[in-house]
Amino acid sequence: MLVSGAGVALGIVALRGLTTVAPGEAKVLQFFGRYTGTVRTAGLRWVNPLSSRRKVSTRIRNHESAVLKVNDKDGNPIEIAAVVVWQVEDTARAVFEVDSFVEFVHTRTETAIRHIATSYPYDDHGADEMSLRGNADEITEGLSAEIAVRVEAAGVRIVESRLTYLAYAPEIAGAMLQRQQANAVVAARERIVEGAVGMVDMALARLSERGIVELDEERKAAMVSNLLVVLCGDRATQPIVNAGSLHH
Repeated sequence: MLVSGAGVALGIVALRGLTTVAPGEAKVLQFFGRYTGTVRTAGLRWVNPLSSRRKVSTRIRNHESAVLKVNDKDGNPIEIAAVVVWQVEDTARAVFEVDSFVEFVHTRTETAIRHIATSYPYDDHGADEMSLRGNADEITEGLSAEIAVRVEAAGVRIVESRLTYLAYAPEIAGAMLQRQQANAVVAARERIVEGAVGMVDMALARLSERGIVELDEERKAAMVSNLLVVLCGDRATQPIVNAGSLHH
């Protein structure tokens, strides 16, 4: 009877060593407070019955930050948000290095987004430099690298990150929209003038080449002026037919 009781006790202890590991998770093992390893293989596994086990998800996760209000490199207030795809790579560091690796990732992600936002201007305004709006791919690549460095202590791997929201703050959005519209108008005018000059040059060359009419310098200047007015004007012109001679 004593032997039978001892066998049952050993059997119970042995059964306590059985643990199940689901796909996409791991079990971190501790024996009297000392880390002894991590079980990653899915299925029914047997471990030291006296060890404690902590489940850690190794699935890929998404974290979408809140919309943050910060100042860009030029001091303009902007609103920015990003989504980060991450995964626990080192389960031991995730459990023992920080209190909560999930909260750690969220906090460090927000810090990285703020730092990136303050390192670049929202728009380059025609200057040859990187901007948040004009270089989205380079900015998100830099954001991923910076977040990866900041969360390395928690054993987390950053898969990718993307900006999900980027805009001027409401208090300056109207003024910045007017500035963008003005820049667009100037750029369009430059294109129109460039095309008009080309057309005038072509018209003068064709007239001279075909000998249709002989124009002195004064009348060439008048013709150039009239053509530029017609081609560059933003309103329809009203032609005046000259029924007299060429010079009147």
